[in-house]
Amino acid sequence: MLKQYSFEKTAVQSFADNVPLALRTENLQVFYGANHAMHDANLAFPKNQITALIGASGSGKSTYLRSLNRMNDGIATVTGKIWYHDVDINEPDVNIYEIRRHIGMVFQRPNPFAKSIRENIIYALRAEGIKDKQVLAQRVEESLKGAALWDEVKDTLDKSALALSGGQQQRLCIARSIAMQPDVLLLDEPCSALDPISTVKVEETLAQLREKYTIIIVTHNMQQASRISSQCAFFHLGHVMEYTPTAKMFSDPQIPVTQDYISGSFG
Repeated sequence: MLKQYSFEKTAVQSFADNVPLALRTENLQVFYGANHAMHDANLAFPKNQITALIGASGSGKSTYLRSLNRMNDGIATVTGKIWYHDVDINEPDVNIYEIRRHIGMVFQRPNPFAKSIRENIIYALRAEGIKDKQVLAQRVEESLKGAALWDEVKDTLDKSALALSGGQQQRLCIARSIAMQPDVLLLDEPCSALDPISTVKVEETLAQLREKYTIIIVTHNMQQASRISSQCAFFHLGHVMEYTPTAKMFSDPQIPVTQDYISGSFG
């Protein structure tokens, strides 16, 4: 029988006024019909850091993540505020395509287009009106280098992306996102379908990308969260229970439900 936990949460991680924030949510609620899937999520994400969202399946991590660039539009009802550059991007009159240009997303399973490696990168750029071949070539090289994939594919850019390994495909999806030069990268369990060697390469890539981007990653892998993130938020049954520096989360969790999850008592 599962333990019953109180939903009295620890103090939410706060940041000094001089710490620049990339994104923050205020009283974010998500409803799938009558199902209240996310309750009062108040989180802030400092720029150029990696934040990990952890918790058991069904805890609300991916629901919350998808709300940050309006991927839940048409699927769920999302209330509350999502602040990006002092604009509440949860307002109905906000251009969601512009939001997604600034807040990119990489999904759980690699989803390259059935096109060449090169076309995977430049397809969205052309749609944005970039036609200059030199600019496109530069963006292809820069984004593939940023995703630590350039040296592996630079001589085969016109081959199908579907011929790449799973780990290469996921790094291509990361490159496709950063080609749009976003500020924030959202990653929903990007390594769950990858082997350990590919996982290491993706983690190394994210560590390098942190210098230019703010990264928010959902992961079931607590070892991964402890390796790559600066701070960590623990979700349980649609509530953010604890949000602290990662080292503190794993060495000194403040409430029983966090302690039990990290120790493997459930999840």
